[in-house]
Amino acid sequence: MSKTLKEIRIELAEEMIRQYVAANGLEEDETYDPERNFWQWKHGSATIEVFVQSVNVGDDQTREYLRIFSYLADIPALNKKGREEFMLHLLEMNDKNLGVKLTVMKGTNKVYATYERDIIGMDYSELSTCIADLEWWADKLDDELKSIHN
Repeated sequence: MSKTLKEIRIELAEEMIRQYVAANGLEEDETYDPERNFWQWKHGSATIEVFVQSVNVGDDQTREYLRIFSYLADIPALNKKGREEFMLHLLEMNDKNLGVKLTVMKGTNKVYATYERDIIGMDYSELSTCIADLEWWADKLDDELKSIHN
């Protein structure tokens, strides 16, 4: 049975992730989790997670995204005013930290550095730039949040 275009695109994106891992001196067996189908490694103080995800966009239609995450910090236990100030600070950080967005995962108090890109048209150069940028920002931002809000 032949593969669909979607399956081919996912395989190509995942192969590029493998190439990035190898090019950066990391080992596949130390970074890849086959049960969860994602790669994870440390970059400085940041833990980087990379995977390809299909997102429903309509009846029997999906788009596939390269998704890169790094946990940065917990939202501190603050009073209402303190929480509002913290969230405003996150929004201000979002404005000045280009190429990466700060997110709070629903149902948690966890702040993540996040990058997402549709895999259509993505080549290795762009994929490696996306991952390297997220690695750099995550390593910087987790330290910044810990120093400001601990």
